[in-house]
Amino acid sequence: MRLLLNIIWFVLCGLWMALGYAFAALIAFCLIVTIPFGVAAPRIAVFALWPFGKTVVRRADAGIASGLGNIIWLLLFGWWLSLGHLITGILLAVTIIGIPLAIANFKLIPVSLLPLGREIISNRPSPCDGPRPDGHRAGLT
Repeated sequence: MRLLLNIIWFVLCGLWMALGYAFAALIAFCLIVTIPFGVAAPRIAVFALWPFGKTVVRRADAGIASGLGNIIWLLLFGWWLSLGHLITGILLAVTIIGIPLAIANFKLIPVSLLPLGREIISNRPSPCDGPRPDGHRAGLT
């Protein structure tokens, strides 16, 4: 089911939102001071391409630099990227078939607003993965 949802997502909005993140990365790399944002944007772009089966967790080691960086990200890129997710989410929610896709769009809004200090992980970790960013061992509850 995840594969089918990811394919439908990719066609309807994933590719377009990923291009938005790629554009944000390009701008960030051009401004030089915002290069760390240019590194974060492609990570989110991949998540925006295939969101089903993944989730975002807060990193325990994120400090004040991530908080300050998130403020700058929000002012430069976050507001228009999250607005794109909000608009496409509302448009997808109009149809019954689009509701799971709309939920995925709404799931992407927090990470598009404040991406630094977050990590994208698989919902189904392997027991061989080791400790997750939230401190739990993979495969164990």
